[in-house]
Amino acid sequence: MHTIAILALDQVIPFDLSTPIEVFTRTRLPDGRPGYQIRVCAERPEIDAGAFALRAPWGLDGLSGADTIIVPGTATPSAPLTSSVCDALRAAAESGTRIASICSGAFPLAATGLLDGLRATTHWAAAELLAATHPDVDVDPDVLYVDNGQLLTSAGAAAGLDMCLHMIRHDYGSAVAADAARLSVMPLEREGGQAQFIVHDHPPTPQGSTLEPLLTWLQDNLGRDLTLADLAARAGFSTRTLIRRFSEQTGTTPLQWLHRARIRQAQHLLETTHHSVERIAAQVGFGSPTAFRDRFKRTTGVSPHTYRRTFS
Repeated sequence: MHTIAILALDQVIPFDLSTPIEVFTRTRLPDGRPGYQIRVCAERPEIDAGAFALRAPWGLDGLSGADTIIVPGTATPSAPLTSSVCDALRAAAESGTRIASICSGAFPLAATGLLDGLRATTHWAAAELLAATHPDVDVDPDVLYVDNGQLLTSAGAAAGLDMCLHMIRHDYGSAVAADAARLSVMPLEREGGQAQFIVHDHPPTPQGSTLEPLLTWLQDNLGRDLTLADLAARAGFSTRTLIRRFSEQTGTTPLQWLHRARIRQAQHLLETTHHSVERIAAQVGFGSPTAFRDRFKRTTGVSPHTYRRTFS
């Protein structure tokens, strides 16, 4: 079982602390076993969490032997890092432990020097301060999270969820990550920011909505050559009404929804089959392999071949 140690520093942000606890403790493997065990660790037995005090069951020794350490954000990101915390994080990094930060948790992680020379992110409101305080860190304020392999950083609030789901997907695959996303009541894809590497067997369907029959049909017909007029005719709407209903019920346009659904299916096929990129392009409804490669890279940030090497 994968062990995750969550490091609670003084003035820890409760939302950032609870995000990985909730996401990882609810993660179940296909056979029903839990995927993770959680340790909440702190330098002292009692930590100031703003509105309340937190009693952590583990000290800094709980970081030792963990597979992953997560550093939640704090309300005082510029507070100096104690030598014991700094030494514990550096020792964990030297042993190969994966270390991730949520929101302003990038500040204490950067204070260890572990992010020097690497791309990293934090809450957009704190990005300038992080860049000024740690000039050796390449701060990118426009992404949801950055995965450097052993070291990950995420932006604020819900971006921590995105990063946790990304790690689950890396650890246990797309099906387990999809279940975790549903339990977290997370959107199955996020507009803007860093492209998501979470694969879901089916795109989101608003249950009970007027679009549900159409979206269910589309899930089974992604390989067909479909136009906006085809979708409108299938739904029994005018094209104008269809566009309006999609905007109201899915937050996107019909063709954007279709493109993302096709890319999700392509991700699944790249992971689970040895089909050629050309065959997958045809299977998911792209007219040419070139158009598929372009759309796939725009959506995920990597080529189909790179994606397969990473996640198959």
